[in-house]
Amino acid sequence: MQNRNNIINRFWRLLILIGPGFFLIGYSIGTGSVVSMASAGSRYGMSLLWALILACVFSFVMLEAYGRYTLVTGQSALFSYRKLPFLGRTTAVTTLIGLVFVEVLALAGIMGILSDLISEWLKMLTRVNVWNPLWIAIFIIIGLFIFLLKGKYSFFEKLLIVFVSIMGVSFILTMFLVIPNPVEIVKGAVPRIPHEPDVSMIISALVGTTLTAPTFVMRSIIVKEKGWTISDLKSGRRDAFFAAFFMFVISVSIMACAAGTLYVAGKPVEDAIQMVKLLEPLAGRFALSIFILGIIGAAFSSIIPISLLAPLLISDYRGVPVNMRTKMFRILCGCALLFGLIVPVFHARPVFAMIISQCFQIFVLPVVTISIIYLLNKKDLMGQYKAGFWLNCGLLATLAFSLFITYQSVIGLVNYLGKVF
Repeated sequence: MQNRNNIINRFWRLLILIGPGFFLIGYSIGTGSVVSMASAGSRYGMSLLWALILACVFSFVMLEAYGRYTLVTGQSALFSYRKLPFLGRTTAVTTLIGLVFVEVLALAGIMGILSDLISEWLKMLTRVNVWNPLWIAIFIIIGLFIFLLKGKYSFFEKLLIVFVSIMGVSFILTMFLVIPNPVEIVKGAVPRIPHEPDVSMIISALVGTTLTAPTFVMRSIIVKEKGWTISDLKSGRRDAFFAAFFMFVISVSIMACAAGTLYVAGKPVEDAIQMVKLLEPLAGRFALSIFILGIIGAAFSSIIPISLLAPLLISDYRGVPVNMRTKMFRILCGCALLFGLIVPVFHARPVFAMIISQCFQIFVLPVVTISIIYLLNKKDLMGQYKAGFWLNCGLLATLAFSLFITYQSVIGLVNYLGKVF
């Protein structure tokens, strides 16, 4: 018994050691990722796997870049943007406003999907039609705000470890229950774009939930908050790899689950509720319950970091330490959570909010990529740790990929808005 406790304690200490990676996984993989990966898998099978692979590879490059910059200089992203030679303050302020706008919009969609999903799940389990999504959303917001009053990064980090673990185990287990043909998985690694009208929107949304600008800006803040320094460069690289790798594992599990069931049955989905209703007769109630548990873990693991975003970014821009016990911090977090009631109160379309937020994230990505390329190559800032040949190649490839995805986003948004209006 004592040996078992020692193993558990050592494993938990390992998870705490790579806490920033868990924070970023939770931040990136939310219900938006579930919707995007499920939609891609149910529509195109595993044929868009190549886009996910590239998004995760370039995510590692960006996580390593932003982590290295903060470890060497001790400075975080937005504060450093102010030092850019051209429109530095404008870039910092625009990035701050853009990221907060995009993430609050995403939060509204996440809360709408989460409350609807829990309502449907409870109806399915109890056979009682009394579970109102609005009251569920209010209960969730009150509970999360109480947690936020705890006001300490280490507490949020541990909380996210729990939610991310639930999410990861649930989705991976579901994938093995309904795994698609391995040949299709291998074929999906070869880049090709299906000739379908909505494929641009799906690609941009898929990449927008993985290769996300807010994640990289948050990376520098979290590394600084963790207290890591230049002596932790190896730990930072390991943490970045861990985050990118498990983003891929969890995302591909969702895509494979949809590809192995809904794509085979010819039943494309556009939202989590639709997927739940279609998945039950194909995968069984056990697999469905595990999948729903994963979605709930994904939702909570995203809501917490998004609620913290505005005060963290403002502290970053001002160049002051993050104080999670101030009145401003709690007011901003509370306001962010209240935005989550928009979809349940007004019966808006949560998927529309999610897709728009994911696509708009892509427009910010080239800005944060160009900014970190400049900062990492400044000899007076980085010294011997300035970006080398391979990191610069990776960053330039990331920039090229981000511009390609931005183009896909423009096409997808134009086509989508043309259908809606």
